[in-house]
Amino acid sequence: MTQQTHEPETHEPAPAPTTPTSTTTPAPTTTAASETTPVSATTTATATATAAPAATTATAAAPSRGAIAQEPLAPPFPPLAEPRPLGEHRVWPRTFHDRLTAPLPGLKALARFAREGAVRPGAAGLADIPRLPCAPAPLPRVDARTLAVTWAGHASWVVRIGGLTVLTDPVWSRRILGTPARITPVGVPWSSLPRIDAVVISHNHYDHLDAPTLRQLPRDTPVFVPAGLGRWFRRRRCTCVTELDWWEGAELSGVRFDFVPAHHWSKRTLTDTCHSLWGGWVLTDADGQRLYFAGDTGYGHWFSRIGRRYPGIDLALMPIGAYDPRWWLSDVHCDPEEAVQATLDLGARRMAPMHWGTFILSAEPVLEPLTRVRAAWEKAGLEREDLWDLPVGASRVLEASG
Repeated sequence: MTQQTHEPETHEPAPAPTTPTSTTTPAPTTTAASETTPVSATTTATATATAAPAATTATAAAPSRGAIAQEPLAPPFPPLAEPRPLGEHRVWPRTFHDRLTAPLPGLKALARFAREGAVRPGAAGLADIPRLPCAPAPLPRVDARTLAVTWAGHASWVVRIGGLTVLTDPVWSRRILGTPARITPVGVPWSSLPRIDAVVISHNHYDHLDAPTLRQLPRDTPVFVPAGLGRWFRRRRCTCVTELDWWEGAELSGVRFDFVPAHHWSKRTLTDTCHSLWGGWVLTDADGQRLYFAGDTGYGHWFSRIGRRYPGIDLALMPIGAYDPRWWLSDVHCDPEEAVQATLDLGARRMAPMHWGTFILSAEPVLEPLTRVRAAWEKAGLEREDLWDLPVGASRVLEASG
């Protein structure tokens, strides 16, 4: 089932963005005339809210294919919702099936999958495992005006923004349920991490929500999670869990955390399909630096809407792996070419690939996502330095200018 949306155009001019410089360290939502903030069963978010910090000063135009533009764009539309209280307890619908942008596989698809059964690369596709890029290095030194990312592997990043250290979908385990062990080591030893100020979770699949890793964090660590997933954390005695619906946000120490839609689904047990939501995260600091973490997603209409709602994304962390066979995975996983197009749709200035080279989840050769994303980036005519195709364990730093 496809969820239709419509947003009216706005043409109010906004100030041109400041362009940071980068350095490298090796190593159901109601829609009418506009998208509205979703409503929980017990609380209603304010639709005429204040924008994220400096939301109208860090802006970029949504580009056409072939160039990431740096032109002024109208302010976010609709306005961003008032931040929700941290740790707020809310009541959610039992299911989020109505948020699916494509039907889940039916009996015919399951029968074909069982018949063809190609969910792992063959010997030739696995031969390049020793060539997977892996260059662990110490985390870079940063200050409160620095945006820095370090790829720990798969969808796990150490993000430094607004003076905070944030983990995305942290999976430090060697093995996850139903999947062979990691084919590259974790890029950042747990013992070398600084104090973790917050965690964001995109959805509840085992390769994105790892209980053994999360048990290593203090129980009062602020965790930002999709609607319906809070009970999982509270059962584990986490004391600061903030659940958000699509287009909602919360603030921590001057950094805004906004939860945005994705083309995906959720399931962790035999009986909880789509009982919690799924999505990505937009993090914005007080200076207007903005990072988008896509989580796990297929390609579709949400990217352009996210770019309009959160203009001026400095860096998009985009999944490029686990896409073959396409007939089975296209609705829920981008391929490399789609990830590049999604970055263009977002109007993001830079892209860092993820969700490849860590766990074998599908049938494409292990190095293919990297070679294809590089080719797609070049074909789109984009600046090579704006593709942050990091080895596992490496970092990049974006310094605020001005």
